[in-house]
Amino acid sequence: MTTANVQYTDFTGWVDPPTDLLPALAEDLTCEVAVVGGGLNGMSTALRLAERGQDVVLLEAEFCGHGASSRNAGQLAGAPGGDLQLINLLFPKKMPGMVRLAERAAHFVEGLITTHDIDCEYEPTGNVFAAVSRGQMGRVRRVAKILRRVGGHVELGSSAELGIPHGFLGGMREQVGGIMNPGRFTLGLRRAMLASSARVFERTRITDITRGPGQVVLSTSQGEVRADKVVIATNAFAGEWGITPDRLAVPIWVVEVETEPVDPERLAALGWTSRAGLVTQHNIMENYRLTSRNTIVFGVRRLERGTSYPLPQKQPDPDLVAELAEAFATRFPDLADVAVERAWGGWIAITPSWLPVAGQIGDDVFYSIACNGHGLAQAPYVGSLIADLVVDGERPEDLEVLWAKEPRFPRPMLMGRLGLRFIWAVDRFNDRVNGSRRQARRAATSAH
Repeated sequence: MTTANVQYTDFTGWVDPPTDLLPALAEDLTCEVAVVGGGLNGMSTALRLAERGQDVVLLEAEFCGHGASSRNAGQLAGAPGGDLQLINLLFPKKMPGMVRLAERAAHFVEGLITTHDIDCEYEPTGNVFAAVSRGQMGRVRRVAKILRRVGGHVELGSSAELGIPHGFLGGMREQVGGIMNPGRFTLGLRRAMLASSARVFERTRITDITRGPGQVVLSTSQGEVRADKVVIATNAFAGEWGITPDRLAVPIWVVEVETEPVDPERLAALGWTSRAGLVTQHNIMENYRLTSRNTIVFGVRRLERGTSYPLPQKQPDPDLVAELAEAFATRFPDLADVAVERAWGGWIAITPSWLPVAGQIGDDVFYSIACNGHGLAQAPYVGSLIADLVVDGERPEDLEVLWAKEPRFPRPMLMGRLGLRFIWAVDRFNDRVNGSRRQARRAATSAH
C-alpha cells in the first residue's frame, strides 16, 4: 500500500473549515451561564441551555468543531469505551449504568440528526468489535457476556454472519449506533447552535478562569465574561487553566487516514455487506470503516501523549501513516495496492479510570470530560445532561454514573511514553505470533 503522495492536514479530512467564522470577544459581558469550548460537548451544552431559556455565552479558541469532534473516524458507538473486561473488574456496579448511558447517547445523537435535519450520511449499521485472531475472538466473547448480563444489545457471529470483511474471524456487533461523516455532523450542530439564542464567540482563547464572590470570571485578551455559572467542556484542552482538577485526564494524539476511492466491485468482494464500522481488539485498537465516497477510513494503532499546554497543532507522523498502511494491507490483502490519499489527527482525552467523568467545583463550575474515544455519541449527550443539571439543580440519572464526588483523580497507569510504547510492543508481538500461526495453517492446508 503506497503512502508516497499523502495529503497531510492539520484540520480534518472529512470537511473543509467553515467560512462564516464569528468574531472574537471584544468587550466585557455578563451572562447566566458561560460554556468554555465549542466541540460537540460544548455546543450541545449551549444549545440545550438556550432551548431552556438560559442567557448563555459560548467561547471557543478556534472555531466550533475544530478539535476531535470533527477529526474522528465517525463511528457512533453504542457501548462504553476502554477495556470493558478491566472496567467490569474494577467498577462492576457502574457497568449497567455505563451501558445504559452509551446506548442512550447514541440514540440522543440520532435524535439531534433528525431534529436539526443534519445531513451527515448517517447509517445505523452498528459497530463491530472485530477479532483478527483466535485470542481476540475469545476476548470478544467475554466482553459480549459482560454486556449482555448488564442489558447491552449485542450479537456475536463469524465474519460472514456479521457481514464484515473476510480478513476478520468474526466479532461482536453493537446493535445501537452506526457510522457517519463527523465533520458534517459537527458543522450541522454548529448551524443549529448559531440559530439559537446562544451568544457565540469564536477565535477567543481564554487566558484564565477564576471564581469570585457570586460570579466566575473568564478572562481573554480583549474582554471578560462574568457568569453566574460556567461549564468547562474542552475535553483534552481542559488542562490550560489552573481551575482544572489535577490529573483529570491525559491528552492523547490519535491519527486517522483515508484511502483513495476504491472500485465498488472490489469493495463488494470484501463481503462487508453490513457496512458496520470495525474496531479490533488490540490493546490499542485499529479502526476501519467504509465511507459514502467509496473509500476506507482507518487509524489509531499508536498513541502519543501530550506533555504540555497549550497543546500544539500537529500533522500526522509519516512513519505512523506507513505503519497504518502496512496494517491495512494485512487486514485487506486484496486491497494492498490501494493508495493512502490523506491523513489527519486530533487530541482526545483519556481518564485514569477509562470512564467518562463529570463533576462540579463549588456550586458554580461544572465540567465533563474524556469519553475515551467514544465522544461522538457521549459528548453531545453528556453536554445536554450537564445543561439540565445547571437549570434544574438535580443530576439526571445518566449523569450519576459519571459523577465525581470530589475533583480528585489518581495518576494514570501506563500513560507515559514508555508505558504507551510497551502496550504498542505487546500488540505488535501478538500480531507477529498470530501471523506465524496463520502461515503455518496455510502451509499445512496446502500440504494436504
